Amino acid sequence: MNRFPPWKYALLIIVIGVGSIYALPNLFGDDPAVQISSIRGFELEQDMVTRVESALDAQNIEYGGIEFEPQRMLVRFDNVDRQGRAAEVLRETLGPDYVVALNLAPATPAWLRAINGEPMVLGLDLQGGVHFLMQVDMDAARTQQLERFEGTIRTDLRRADVRYRSVRAERGHVLVELRSEEDRDRARQVINREITELVLEDRDGSETFNLRAEIDEDILRELQQTALRQNISTLRNRVNELGVAEPVIQQQGADRIVVQLPGVQDTAQAKRVLGSTATVEYRGVDEQNDPFEAQRTGRIPPQSRLYFMRNGDPILLSRTVIASGDNLVMAAAGFDQQTGQPNVVVTLDGPGARRMLEHTTQNVGNRMGVVFIEHRPETRTVDGEEVQTTRRVEEVISAAVTREPFGGRFQTTGLGSATEASQLAMLLRAGALAAPMQIIEERTVGPSLGQDNIDQGFNSVMIGFALVLIVMAIYYKVFGLIANIALTVNLVLIVSLLSMLGATLTLPGIAGIVLTVGMAVDANVLIYERIREELRNGSTPQAAIKSGYEKAFSTIADANVTTLIAAIVLFLFGTGPIQGFAVTLSLGIVTSMFTAIIGTRGVVSLVYSAKKRTKSLAI
Repeated sequence: MNRFPPWKYALLIIVIGVGSIYALPNLFGDDPAVQISSIRGFELEQDMVTRVESALDAQNIEYGGIEFEPQRMLVRFDNVDRQGRAAEVLRETLGPDYVVALNLAPATPAWLRAINGEPMVLGLDLQGGVHFLMQVDMDAARTQQLERFEGTIRTDLRRADVRYRSVRAERGHVLVELRSEEDRDRARQVINREITELVLEDRDGSETFNLRAEIDEDILRELQQTALRQNISTLRNRVNELGVAEPVIQQQGADRIVVQLPGVQDTAQAKRVLGSTATVEYRGVDEQNDPFEAQRTGRIPPQSRLYFMRNGDPILLSRTVIASGDNLVMAAAGFDQQTGQPNVVVTLDGPGARRMLEHTTQNVGNRMGVVFIEHRPETRTVDGEEVQTTRRVEEVISAAVTREPFGGRFQTTGLGSATEASQLAMLLRAGALAAPMQIIEERTVGPSLGQDNIDQGFNSVMIGFALVLIVMAIYYKVFGLIANIALTVNLVLIVSLLSMLGATLTLPGIAGIVLTVGMAVDANVLIYERIREELRNGSTPQAAIKSGYEKAFSTIADANVTTLIAAIVLFLFGTGPIQGFAVTLSLGIVTSMFTAIIGTRGVVSLVYSAKKRTKSLAI
């Protein structure tokens, strides 16, 4: 009558065993560590381990294990003093091309890491870390878009054979100077046909007939939103260099982005990584003028700009951008089939491919420059106050001759090695900032404050847990002890699920666990009260147990399913802390139903087996 199937015992053993194993990593804590990665997101060289070991040995700094991966390297230490000293030494040794970040690395044994056993991810309020509020420079986004329209207008007017004196982007608009009113009318027709995003207005000069082109307000708002979304996407890629497991990167208002990096201890390095992004531009080379003469005299032709190659040689490039990182669809590293040299095969979108085909068709035999552009944040002191600025670093990485016309797919050469080619391809795929950003608010949550939060949260869970254990043991006797065993297993399963899923535990998440501890015994209370009622009605102990579990199931299911629905809604429509609470509450509901219904039934069946002639129940 009161039999528990063997397969359910097997299920219980497997679930409890797996849960216990994956909850174990949370007992080992963290090691102070230094994480090394390329500032441009490139792969690390194979000799990086030797360089790091030599630098640390030279300064007599003891270190633990070294973990090397192509994207990052982790060096462990036994205390924060050695961690800090090592970071200073490595920054000086490796130079500005590498990010040396302070971090905390889980001290999980190798056999647990081999089966993907990792500790819970702690949020900013528990682990400590940094919080940034970043302001997106929308004026710069508009200026960049106007510069792109400037190049497009030149191309369209040239293709339509419309003579113009100049096309230049000024503050907030593009000014097109034409020689006659007839040319202006033709230019207006061409621009209105090809570029619908611009609003045109006649502006006559002293000797010219001008058109003033401004971006339509609706289009401008859409461009700003696109720039904001692209910056958020780019920041997610850049944060990967810091090894942050659960960063928070989200929009706030119309032009701000919130970035939270739990576990990051070095805010200066975090700022460098967040702000240092890059892209490329393709420009035609000015073959008619001498770049060395332009550098020496400072007289640069109006349609050209002075750049510098990697070896320091000057080069003149056209002001017109043929294509940029915004037009990139894909970038993949490979080798030139003819020369065997490393290259990056680039695929452009439709507009970029059209401009590239037009340029290369008209410039076979001429060179085309590839400009690598990097935005680096800097802090300057002005009148005793720190001012955040962004420095634009430009470098021509290639100036190859165009052998034949090409459009949407071509290769970039002039790279030093296959590693450099793969690094550049990866960087291009990561994207670039659509608009510069500045950090306007910065908060740091220290590890000690995070540890205080952990201690207080742990104490609240333990106090609630202990009180429930005492009440259940006193009120329900043996059955209460069985419920306490189930409650303990329930906590272990919640921790293991949080670890396996990689969910972030925050202070509200701990509140969800405390609530789950109280709710977890509700199912047992319903079952036990039903058993007591059956006993009062004259049922035998075995019949009472069977009826108690069967008749209470529908009530338990209804109560828990409705709470689970509420938790899912909180997760879907909530943000940040609300989601953390919803995650632990949802997991707690699922595990408590399993332990209360299947777990306690199995233990009760062992204690009061149907083979035994039980005359009374300790309930």
